[in-house]
This record gives sequence, C-alpha cells and structure tokens, in this order.
Amino acid sequence: MHVHQLTVGMMGVCTYIIFCEKSRHAAIIDPGGDEDRILDYCKQEELQVKYILNTHGHPDHVCGNGPIKDATGAQIVMHRADVEYFSDPQLKQYFSALGLPESPPADIIIEDGDTITIGEETLEVIHTPGHSPGGVCYYSAPNLFTGDTLFVGAVGRTDFPQCSMAELTQSIQNKILQLPGETIVWPGHGYGGSQSTLDREKRTNPYF
Repeated sequence: MHVHQLTVGMMGVCTYIIFCEKSRHAAIIDPGGDEDRILDYCKQEELQVKYILNTHGHPDHVCGNGPIKDATGAQIVMHRADVEYFSDPQLKQYFSALGLPESPPADIIIEDGDTITIGEETLEVIHTPGHSPGGVCYYSAPNLFTGDTLFVGAVGRTDFPQCSMAELTQSIQNKILQLPGETIVWPGHGYGGSQSTLDREKRTNPYF
C-alpha cells in the first residue's frame, strides 16, 4: 500500500491518499480541505478514488467529503455511532461554530472489525471511541491511521459533548497497543510530528 500524507485546511488536518499500486484504486482518509491539492495528486498518479474514509465526523475532518465525492464519485464511509452523533440537531449547531461545511450522508456505515478492500489492499476497521463516539482507526499492517484518537506524543481531546477520556484510554490500551510495536502511526494532526511507531509512543507518550 502506498501512503501519501498531506496537511490541509484551516485546522491542519493530516489527510491521507492511500492506494494499491497495482490497480491504482485509492481511498482518501479525512479530506479536511484543500480539495484541489488532493485531487491534483490523484490525477497525477492516475488514481481511481473508490472511498472517502472518515476516522470520525468532526467538521475539520469531513469538510472536504462533498467536493471529493462530487469530483470522483467515491463513497463516504463512517462508523454508525458518528453517523448518529452528528445527526443530532443540537450537536450540529454546536459544531457549526467552526464555519466548515457539513459532510453529505455516509454511503457506507461501518462497525468494529469490518474490512475495506482497495484493489489488492485491505484495511481493518478498529472502533476507538473517546474523542468521538464513532471514532475509528484504519489498520493495514504496518500502517495505522489513527485520526484524532492518537497523535505523536499526545491523544485526542475529550472536552466535546459525549466524549470521554476514560473511554479513549480504554480504546488505546485495549485495541491500539495490542498491535505490533513496529506499527506506523499516521495521526490526524501533526502536532507532535507527522508519524511515529507504537514502540516509540509506548516509550515517550506521556498519556501512556
């Protein structure tokens, strides 16, 4: 699997364009703005974008869903709990303060343990609630796309409605840290760095 990382949008989201080098089928993880840059790379590499994979539904990570879907016909993928969470009118109003566009409805609703096939590559869905109820990581060894569950040297914030540091800690301890130490961590923001490994995070991340 080829991984291309871009930092995009007003919130500095780490967007990933991942693809099967043989088939050129691709997925875009968390298009958080700068859609022209994302699409230009896909055109340059002659990619067929099949999926838009959201690690969670916060506006800074989904604001590019609509333009990318319109341009490519890709299907939007999100966990069931975040589809429900971000459908709540009060929460929509709360998050609208960021001034970012909403995502169109999800085309594919995922659960823990589901798999997504991109050409000859497969991603496993790991449900990691805490930062949001439907937060997920996408895993295809050795790559782990952690969204805002895990950063380099930090973890996601939990001061939003219905979020929980205890739940986030359980997600990390019981699911993420069970993966091999050489797993590459690709975070949702590059606050402490653009990538890491689980071994490094175990040694240096103060939240562990």
